Amino acid sequence: MLFCPGCGARIQEDLYPAQYQQIGAGESGQKIHWEDEAGCFYHPDKQATVPCDLCGRFLCALCDIDLNGRHYCPACLAIGKQKGKLQELQHRYTLYDNIALALALLPILVPLFIFFSVLTAPIAIFTAIKYWKTPLSIVPRTKIRYIFAIIFSGLQILGWVWLVLYWATKG
Repeated sequence: MLFCPGCGARIQEDLYPAQYQQIGAGESGQKIHWEDEAGCFYHPDKQATVPCDLCGRFLCALCDIDLNGRHYCPACLAIGKQKGKLQELQHRYTLYDNIALALALLPILVPLFIFFSVLTAPIAIFTAIKYWKTPLSIVPRTKIRYIFAIIFSGLQILGWVWLVLYWATKG
């Protein structure tokens, strides 16, 4: 048991197993000894150990970035982070399922917006179909919001079609 030297309060210290593990030293890459050995794209005098999983460039141990068992070069990693193509590096997701459902439900829940359903219903269906395969978020989510958005929007569109046909036959 430890006590704070300043106030005398009892201190509990928890050490995790990582505290006792040695941090591995980084590799600098081996020099090329033979002419027929492949060299690193970024360091031609270093021996290539793996190809990049995105672009195929040969990488030395120094340039190899191992991310969840896949190997990336620095350029692909930077581009993947910038363009959001590497899901492992994404820290922000747009919840298109919530957007589609909001577009479908807003005219139903707020009567003032009922006439905007002519626009919001097709946009909700388009959003649901376009972003169906987009990862929803880091935590598991179902596609039920997309399904409800398509159903409610489809009903609104059918309502408008019925209304137009009704006016056309009465007029």
